[in-house]
Amino acid sequence: MTQLGLYCNVNLKQSEPKDILKDELSERAIRLSAREKRFIKFASVEFDGQIYMTPQDFLESVVEQEPRPRLKRKTLTAAEIQHLKDDTPSLKRGSPSLFRGLRDKGIISYTEYLFLLSVLTKPTSGFRIAFNMFDTDGNQRVDKDEFLVIRHILGLSYRERDAIDPETKTAMEKIFSFAWKGKRGLDLEAPEGDETKANGENGDESKDKEKNEKIKAHHHYVDDEQGLQRKHKVDTTLQIHFFGKKGDQELKFEGFKNFMQNLQTEVLEIEFCEFSKGHERISEVDFAKILLRYTYLDTDEYDSYLDRLLDRDTKERGVSFEEFKAFCQFLNNLDDFAIAMRMYTLADQAISKDEFSRAVKICTGSELNKHLIETVFAIFDEDGDGLLSYKEFIAIMKDRLHRGFKSVAKAEGFEAFKQCLKAEMKSKV
Repeated sequence: MTQLGLYCNVNLKQSEPKDILKDELSERAIRLSAREKRFIKFASVEFDGQIYMTPQDFLESVVEQEPRPRLKRKTLTAAEIQHLKDDTPSLKRGSPSLFRGLRDKGIISYTEYLFLLSVLTKPTSGFRIAFNMFDTDGNQRVDKDEFLVIRHILGLSYRERDAIDPETKTAMEKIFSFAWKGKRGLDLEAPEGDETKANGENGDESKDKEKNEKIKAHHHYVDDEQGLQRKHKVDTTLQIHFFGKKGDQELKFEGFKNFMQNLQTEVLEIEFCEFSKGHERISEVDFAKILLRYTYLDTDEYDSYLDRLLDRDTKERGVSFEEFKAFCQFLNNLDDFAIAMRMYTLADQAISKDEFSRAVKICTGSELNKHLIETVFAIFDEDGDGLLSYKEFIAIMKDRLHRGFKSVAKAEGFEAFKQCLKAEMKSKV
């Protein structure tokens, strides 16, 4: 049994002190973040003691509450890993159905899971920023070494980053420059002694030195305390997709942007199709259900939003996938929208449909369908005066955007049980 298996499938022996074992498990479980717990919950395969998600596992983890029923994780052999590698399509063959096409024929590590989650919430304007974070030497191309090091740093907790020894920290700051310092909230000043750019004569030597530092840092930072990452070389599906089977290809911005757009579209298509049942449009009520499905609302509050929509005289023309996608892309710009609203209203006043529409266009560069805005107001305008309390709207939509991860932290253990019991009692009345 793997180290991580301890959290998910514990077989208690008669001779073991149950109370002590329970305390140890509770202590370890507390140390896990909400994302770590969810990854462990949905990951269905393992290799050499490390657990992985399949592409299908990842899709289910972002659209489903629970994973598919299974007896245990499948243990992959080296031959099966090689077979997965051979079946991985190149970046040129990427599409909005990539993950659905791969299904269980691929592996995704925990740090890649974090990366993919961040992709889902990136606005289009953030694609270039995300790419530049990986492009540590500024040559407009990302190689495999750059990807591996930055990917791992994204997976570290703040406590783990603070525990980094000074010598390695200095090397990391040189490697990551703006990306590393920005992540830690340090001054974004140009790295000192950048010989690659400042000294043309020693450019090649400096590049070789920097590459060696990247490799050294990557190996140094593998931490297997919880079994989420192991110090063995396994080419994951994402690595092969980005950098080829030999790992010698470079990732350019256009390919990176297409991958991000395709992944966002794929997840939205799955959500839309769940309600469309093969039709081209979903009802306004279904649209409301999708928006509210990850929010932290009790049963009465949830029902009040749907009842409000049903009671108001809105034209039932449905919502197309393109309209739904446009609204979700707006949600990825929610922080910019919140800033625009604070600057515009000053006194936190409610906003009209025209003001809402104008703010959306400023933040995204495109307009939302008029009927879609009317539907949003029908859902969130409490007193029907044609004005929207944007602070409440933003708070609820942030839960939707982050797919309930903030909510998970609010309701665990006995508190979650009480909320479930309360909701069940209300449903019986």
